[in-house]
Amino acid sequence: MGEMTLSAVLRRMGHAVTVHGCRSMFRDWAAEATSHPNHVVELALAHAISSAVEAAYRRGDLFAHRARLVADRAAYLARPAAEVVPIGRGARPADKPA
Repeated sequence: MGEMTLSAVLRRMGHAVTVHGCRSMFRDWAAEATSHPNHVVELALAHAISSAVEAAYRRGDLFAHRARLVADRAAYLARPAAEVVPIGRGARPADKPA
């Protein structure tokens, strides 16, 4: 899928973000919060291999590794950002029955 397609989808969804910003967040998350190898993350981002020698020998697509990386990202994004605590008179947290 091209960058313009993703940009159009994000605009229609009302998000004021760029595709590059999403890719950058993914890269930072993978480096800081996971132990996935750098070459798997770079391949997931479709970055070119800068070394001609390395590019000549690296022929696999690391599909299973990339699938685990993307599954980890999906699990991370599905987590609640924070615990919601009720405020107000008589409010009780959901896990504390009356």
